[in-house]
Amino acid sequence: MSDGHALTFEALGLLARGLAGVDVEVQPLSAASPARAVLTPKQLLLPEGSDARLRRAMVAHAVAHLRHSVPARPTRTLKPMGIAVVSAIEDARVEHLLRRDFPGVHGWFVEALAPVPDASDLSFAALIARMDRLLMLPAWQDDNHWVNKARRLFDKTVASAGLEDYDAFRAIASILANDLGQMRVRFDPQHYAVPAPWRDDNSYLWDFGETETPPDDAVALQQSGARPPPPSNATGDNAGPPPEGGAELELGRYSYPEWDRKQERLRPDWCTVIEKLPAWQGLSSMREQPATNNERLTPLTLPRARHLDRTHRLRRQWEGDDVDLNAAIEVLVDRRLRLRPDPRLFMRPGKAPRATSVLVLLDLSESVNDAGQGQSRSLLDIEKQAALLLAAASNARQGADRLAIHGFSSNTRDEVYYYRLLEFGKPLEAPSRAMIGAVRGRYSTRMGAALRHAAAHLHTEPVGQRAILLVTDGAPSDIDVHDPQYLIEDARMAVAEAREAGVRTACIAVDGAADAYVRRIFGWRNYCIADDARSLPVRLARMSARLAAAN
Repeated sequence: MSDGHALTFEALGLLARGLAGVDVEVQPLSAASPARAVLTPKQLLLPEGSDARLRRAMVAHAVAHLRHSVPARPTRTLKPMGIAVVSAIEDARVEHLLRRDFPGVHGWFVEALAPVPDASDLSFAALIARMDRLLMLPAWQDDNHWVNKARRLFDKTVASAGLEDYDAFRAIASILANDLGQMRVRFDPQHYAVPAPWRDDNSYLWDFGETETPPDDAVALQQSGARPPPPSNATGDNAGPPPEGGAELELGRYSYPEWDRKQERLRPDWCTVIEKLPAWQGLSSMREQPATNNERLTPLTLPRARHLDRTHRLRRQWEGDDVDLNAAIEVLVDRRLRLRPDPRLFMRPGKAPRATSVLVLLDLSESVNDAGQGQSRSLLDIEKQAALLLAAASNARQGADRLAIHGFSSNTRDEVYYYRLLEFGKPLEAPSRAMIGAVRGRYSTRMGAALRHAAAHLHTEPVGQRAILLVTDGAPSDIDVHDPQYLIEDARMAVAEAREAGVRTACIAVDGAADAYVRRIFGWRNYCIADDARSLPVRLARMSARLAAAN
């Protein structure tokens, strides 16, 4: 190592001592043995080939951790993505504290900021880089909802709890990590590198248990970015593995408009609905489970839908809209014979069976995989069970009533997945049971596009009562929409369009807080709320019978 190089690291050591207030030795990474046996109590390891200004920012960041971070915190139940988000928020917190004590270091960090990512890049690293820039530069603007939420929560926590409250910032990091999971942002812990080039790999902050960790008083900074968190839980962090049993079979693609509530107009061909069959091959255990559960439950009994039929007249009625001429003649005859006449002189329309087509539309978003409070089964399992019971009851009754079971989920407006699990007029046989049993909950709930596609299926049904019965556990949402009212208004418009086409739409919401949005979408009389998911089979039977019998 040349004398000039040694003096450079010596000068950086003086800088570190001045900022930290304690003795700190700065050495190149190559100076440490693989086992790090030579590390002194306070030591910073820097890459040798980095720019002098970047090294200065590295030293300032490392000192910020030494002054304000607690090392080797247990990861406990944190997944790799959660560790990365908590680390990024902790980096920002300690840098804010160092800037408060030494305002001049702010410029060092700003000089080393990573380039602005492309606006269309929604990868994990790009979102973290945009968040870093927004937290570093108060005047910077970004149009991403998650990034703006990060700054809003960070600033709110600074104002309410202060920069010293680690637990408060840990809480907002958990919120942000959960949002990324809901957005299904992919995180690859094997290849992720911290976007800010002056920051370390954050191994100083964490105790990974059985994994090898550096000593508490050493911070290693690598110009290439961070070493990834251990991959032990990598599969549990929204990696989105393909479904078991092979690829799903695509049946077709359809374009539908979507209502823009701010512009008050339909956006033509805005959403793409992709019809699919679930990948059920090889899922024998899932194929058998619904049938087993079905046998343990009491079968549903559905009343036959009837309506007023003027071609079917009821005679000799006490009241009605017409006179029964035969009864009137008999009254005149009885009077001539001095007999007491029968006063039932009227006719009225009778009720007769009519054709009904009810399409049960299941919400298959990610959230239905969760089990409710005090329950051992997920909402998805209960949905499947209720749908199978309803289909079995419909088959047993036979006649003109027709039932279909479809499901949907969405991954932005370009991918609204629609599953045709049981078709109108098809008996509930083993393949249909397997199809319903194998379907999985994934992605989000773009309700309007699914309702429009379901209504299109009902347009081909025989003339009669046609209805859609939606089963959901939450308000419509998707990862490319951040206005909570946008998709609610679009769903309301889809219901109105279906009503104009002669299709009635109703909803069963398994959500205690659903009253506001389901009433807005479906109207006062066209929904019910199931606080307990276990009541879903009975509520589904009642609501389907009510839809079939409605005028």
